[in-house]
Amino acid sequence: MAGEVEKQLESLGWHLPEVGKPQGYVQSVRSGSLLFVSGKFPKENGKLKHLGKIGREVTLEQGEEAARLAALGVLATTKQAVEDLDRVRRVVQVVGYLAIAPGFDAFPVLDAASEVFVKVYGERGKHTRLVVGVAELPQNACLELQAILEVE
Repeated sequence: MAGEVEKQLESLGWHLPEVGKPQGYVQSVRSGSLLFVSGKFPKENGKLKHLGKIGREVTLEQGEEAARLAALGVLATTKQAVEDLDRVRRVVQVVGYLAIAPGFDAFPVLDAASEVFVKVYGERGKHTRLVVGVAELPQNACLELQAILEVE
C-alpha cells in the first residue's frame, strides 16, 4: 500500500525509477537517523538522459528535467533504504554537481530538484543546498545529485 508521499508523487505524475546496483560502493548508508544517499544521475527507464554540458548540448529546460529525474532517483534509493517514504522526517541537504559549458550560469537548474522535495514533503522538504559546476561527470551526465535525509 502506497503511503502519503507516494500518493503525492503519483498525483504530480512522477514515478520512482529503478535503483541500480552499484559496483564498489553502496546506494545509501544510514548513521543514526541520517541517511546518506549516493550520487544519482538523471535516468529514465534505466537509461541516462540529457548527456553533455548544460548550456551547450543540454538546454536549461532539459537540465531542469534532469534535476527532477535525479531527485526522484534520490527518493527511490531512500525508499529502498527505509521502505516507506513517509518515514522521512526532513530533507537535510542536497548537493548537485552540474557539468556546465564555460561561462554558462546553470546553477538555477537545481531549483527543479529542490522543488521535488518541497512538493512531496512540504516544510520537511526544505533543505540546505550546495551547487558545484564541474567540467566533466561520469558517463557524460549533465548532473549528479546526492542528499542527506533524516529518517525514522
